Amino acid sequence: MTKLLRIGMAALVGVVVFGALGCSQKGGETTTGPGEKPAGGKLRIVFIPKNSGSAYFDDVVAGFEEEAPKIGADFSSVAPATAEATSQISTIKEQVQKGIDVIVISANSPDALNGALDDAKAKGVLVMTVDADLVNNEAHRVAGVMSPDAAEVGRGQLDVLASQLPNGGDFAILSATSDAPNQNAWIAAMQAALKDPKYANLHLILPVVYGDDQAEKSTTEAEGLFAKYPNLRGIISPTAAGLPAVAQVLETKGSYPGGPSAGTAGGVVLTGLGVPSSMKKFVEKGVVAKFQLWSPHDMGVLACYLADALKSGKVKPDEGVEVDVPGLGKRKFGPKGVIAAGPMVTFDKSNIGKYSF
Repeated sequence: MTKLLRIGMAALVGVVVFGALGCSQKGGETTTGPGEKPAGGKLRIVFIPKNSGSAYFDDVVAGFEEEAPKIGADFSSVAPATAEATSQISTIKEQVQKGIDVIVISANSPDALNGALDDAKAKGVLVMTVDADLVNNEAHRVAGVMSPDAAEVGRGQLDVLASQLPNGGDFAILSATSDAPNQNAWIAAMQAALKDPKYANLHLILPVVYGDDQAEKSTTEAEGLFAKYPNLRGIISPTAAGLPAVAQVLETKGSYPGGPSAGTAGGVVLTGLGVPSSMKKFVEKGVVAKFQLWSPHDMGVLACYLADALKSGKVKPDEGVEVDVPGLGKRKFGPKGVIAAGPMVTFDKSNIGKYSF
């Protein structure tokens, strides 16, 4: 056997052995398959929110940042500027090219992202959702960390509104985007709950209006509601961007309950889902009496913990499987790999000062 032939055979054996290890190289970085952590390196997790500039998602990010060092992971967050259905696709592709191990995404659409996420999974990336799921398309991700059950959120919003409108009246919903899976699930739950006789005096004005998770558009839509419906008695805005925007409109108009322009009807009651940091001033001034949310920070902590547990194969997202998360306690997977972040919290003057997120 010639020296040249021996060298050629040795190179071929090296290629075969490397291929048998099951690793692939892309852009100079190693990607791993499900149930594997990157060899000799930290787990790389990226969170892709719906859009940038959201106090809500900032707190989710804070939860990731708190948990990542505890599990020995590298964490980053990259958000598109806007929350259109397809705005996250290019971000997903860019992160896959960078060799990320886990993508956690708050989906702007239940189906527009499927192709990009499937490509990521094919390259060994673990895909999870947080806050907004791929409704009816859950096969395109492994697990989802969600808010409390949609029925609980929907009824909770109606209960807060009804408690301030004992005689009922017309109310409207100002949502985020028309494609947002979580928003649509909550609204559907509200509409279903309105059939309960306890809400018989509440009348939902349709169609739902959308502020696209932007303060400016939410303000415009709120002003449009006031102009079009002079007998409006309530607004539910289940979005952290929309709620303070509508509250600012109410404060400016002075048409909140007890406000200078409340009129004989008693003003317009506003509630929804928001973060204490952006709503504190409105609660203290009496523009908003109470609103609700869960802890987005805990949502980030839980998602980060699960990213490690699922990628390493320590946990399977099967219904009924219980996970004991340090600092949060026990959480249990429900159908379709969904795990709830925590219970609803009602914020008012008595407790809003206790929260910093």
